[in-house]
Amino acid sequence: MNKPAFELADIIRESGISFTTKHAPLKYHRRVLNALQHCRTAYLGGHIDRCTDCGHERISYNSCRNRHCPKCQATNRERWIMEREKDLLPVTYFHVVFTLPSELNEYCIKYPVELYNILLKASQQTVSTLGKDPKHLGAKTGMISVLHTWGQQLWLHPHVHCIVPGGGYAKDGRWKKSKSEGKYLFPVQVMSAVYRGKFMQYFKTFLEEIKNPITVELKKMLYEKKWVVYAKRPFLGPKQVIEYIGRYTHRIAISNHRIKSVKNGKVAFTYKDYADQCKTKLMTLDAEEFLRRFCLHILPPKFMKIRHYGFLSSRGKSTFKKTDTATDAGMKVKKVEKIKITWQEIAITMLNFNVGACPCCKTGKMITILQFAPNAPPLQINDRLKLKI
Repeated sequence: MNKPAFELADIIRESGISFTTKHAPLKYHRRVLNALQHCRTAYLGGHIDRCTDCGHERISYNSCRNRHCPKCQATNRERWIMEREKDLLPVTYFHVVFTLPSELNEYCIKYPVELYNILLKASQQTVSTLGKDPKHLGAKTGMISVLHTWGQQLWLHPHVHCIVPGGGYAKDGRWKKSKSEGKYLFPVQVMSAVYRGKFMQYFKTFLEEIKNPITVELKKMLYEKKWVVYAKRPFLGPKQVIEYIGRYTHRIAISNHRIKSVKNGKVAFTYKDYADQCKTKLMTLDAEEFLRRFCLHILPPKFMKIRHYGFLSSRGKSTFKKTDTATDAGMKVKKVEKIKITWQEIAITMLNFNVGACPCCKTGKMITILQFAPNAPPLQINDRLKLKI
């Protein structure tokens, strides 16, 4: 993929100070913006590589490694996918999305940790509760949940993407398929009602704990509103599951490739209009408003947006017998030993980019001859002449 013409870092450099002055973002928001602004610049330090054949030199700056950075997710995404391959079962998988009503957005802004935890917990318990019900399945389920908080126009839109196997383990350890024969997981209307009940139960308890009980008007509005649970068609196979998970796990609010213009305090970016046949359109915002919307999606420090539940959790995996063949007594799960792999190896095998190859002569190998600390002074010519391979 070609390098984008504009980056999120450009917007922060140009309008970050005015945005901070006008909107007074939270301290951890400022830390994230600072990291993204200086990602892969001399501010963070770096190293110099030299080709063993032609002597070509290349300066590389360190990355910020922040999970909100659009430039630091590629290898992290591929590493996560490789580690998840060992958990795949030879069964049908479903994609379910649980969305919060927009009336709760103000609570998400004020209490992000608590509201997002309730969202993840309620969605997980919805699947778990229906899975345990003999009417729907009668088995212990598993799922992978990924929290997203944004819409295409960067408005706050909290929702959880869930990858759920089409079945579960019964009490005797046998695998039970979903009763729909792979057509759907559970009835959507039932999931919606259970999800609303679970969320409201925890939400009301939380408000009572902070001595801010829910109002009659809000309670009535939320119970009368239809809570959106979207169940997509089942995946075609394990390979598609892996590819799909990779698209969602390390995605951020906006990628650099969607930013088309940064000029005169204005930012233009593309978005998909789902209300108009998913057409790609262009939106222009003041840079300060753009950064304000982006900060809505900066998660609190140490908040886990990817979670594993049921028999797909770390604890749950060890409680079920794994057999070599897919039978009624168990499912075939390929045992994969954990292998340490560097980001350079991931770039070669998964991204088709060899960072160690010389971009000039194409035959030599780039080796590091010097590392420099953040904000280090530039090398003098005489110093560089002294460097030898």
